Amino acid sequence: MRAPGGEPARPIRSWLRSSPGTHTWLLAIAVTSVVIAVSTPRQERFLLHRNSSNIHELVRHPVEALFTSAFWIENPASFLLYAVLFEVFHAPVERWLGTARWLFTVATAHIAATLISQKYVLMAIQSHEAPRRMAHVVDIGVSYGLAAAVGVLTYRLPMPLRPLYALGAAAFFGIPLLTGGTFTDLGHAIALGIGFACWPLTRGKRVALEQRSRAQ
Repeated sequence: MRAPGGEPARPIRSWLRSSPGTHTWLLAIAVTSVVIAVSTPRQERFLLHRNSSNIHELVRHPVEALFTSAFWIENPASFLLYAVLFEVFHAPVERWLGTARWLFTVATAHIAATLISQKYVLMAIQSHEAPRRMAHVVDIGVSYGLAAAVGVLTYRLPMPLRPLYALGAAAFFGIPLLTGGTFTDLGHAIALGIGFACWPLTRGKRVALEQRSRAQ
């Protein structure tokens, strides 16, 4: 159904339905952010640590830790920033690739970046380069999946913007890692690399995009 002038009668509903995975995820983060905001400091510490994908939680319940850690952010005040980033990166990727391919990309990045970065922390603890308390560090958030979306979105852009965008993304996530970054910076770099590596998922989409560009 369209309103006079050819515009959709319900533009907000149409926008949300065009990327259901992105907005369902964002809604879940909104709920958990409200929970953190109204919690006492003690409750907040418990929730953040209990839903972390740190070494301690991964050893106790790996699947649950990997899943729940993707739905929390440490600072509820950051929610609006994440909402903007979701609309800028996740939503376009989901609309372009489809929900299944988008979910595969971000879930793979989230899992791989978490496991590899926490393995790095474990090795640092075992070699006495990091304190044992790092096994209980808060490791939550949506940034690994976001970095993967940034990476795969490279193939949505036309030439010559594509290599410039890819270089900018690599610099943004790579420079902190190369200048003494944390395990989180390592995870971001891994997730971005996985996003870049998911170019086969974009193959048919890129052909259609290029054909439309030539037609215009």
